[in-house]
Amino acid sequence: MHLSDQEFKLISELMHDKFGINLSEQKRSLVVERLQKVMRSGDFKNFRDYYDYVINEPSGQALSDMVDRISTNYTYFFREKDHFDFLVSTALPQLIARAKSQNRPGLKIWCAGCSSGEEPYTLAIILSEFLGAEISQMDVGILATDISETALQKAKNAIYTDAQLSQVPVSYRQRYFAAVDNNNWTVKPILKKLVLLRRLNLMRPEFPFKGKFDIIFCRNVIIYFDLPTQQGLIERFHRYLQPGGYLFTGHSESIDRSRALYKYIKPAVYQK
Repeated sequence: MHLSDQEFKLISELMHDKFGINLSEQKRSLVVERLQKVMRSGDFKNFRDYYDYVINEPSGQALSDMVDRISTNYTYFFREKDHFDFLVSTALPQLIARAKSQNRPGLKIWCAGCSSGEEPYTLAIILSEFLGAEISQMDVGILATDISETALQKAKNAIYTDAQLSQVPVSYRQRYFAAVDNNNWTVKPILKKLVLLRRLNLMRPEFPFKGKFDIIFCRNVIIYFDLPTQQGLIERFHRYLQPGGYLFTGHSESIDRSRALYKYIKPAVYQK
């Protein structure tokens, strides 16, 4: 199915204006691949017809469906494992000791761009293992947000394949997952209760949070944005981090260190 220059420009501008997503020319084939199914099922003659339908559909559901299709990523448990190793060895001991010294025994984590839930549930495993029985006496929570309603529904359903769990140690699989059938597993309530799932557009000038987070994970998300959008988002994250809190990005992403908002700790790990 052919996507003309003008059609690609219209879709690119729409994704950028509404969601901050930067669709470079290299993403053109991805746009065709991700949208051709809805093009066929909706019986649209061309991408301009589909674009016109999306911008005129009054409920906003067609626009939501478009960004779902373009932005959803494949992910899995314990992706970029060294981040989780660093949490256990350094960040969690430091942050929990500080919280206790300030008489606020708790830990707040935000997964910004949580996709289908593998990342926040991985963090829930890490916290459960690290804190043990103490977790029930602490105010511990993981907020997981994404722009994609489809991804969030998958996270709520919390059913994952063997392939998605391939990096999960056997002991964790037995403790935190229940078999659905020969190839699928579901997350147990002990993890689910630690994770709050919400839809959120990261392009909001302000986020609807009262408190600040100890840790923000935003991995393999800002790669979709152009540089000014990335910088604006990194600045907003800074406002919602506790002093000494950590920001984790994807390993293929980097942030501008010249502005001195964060201290560089190691690849893809920064501290306010």
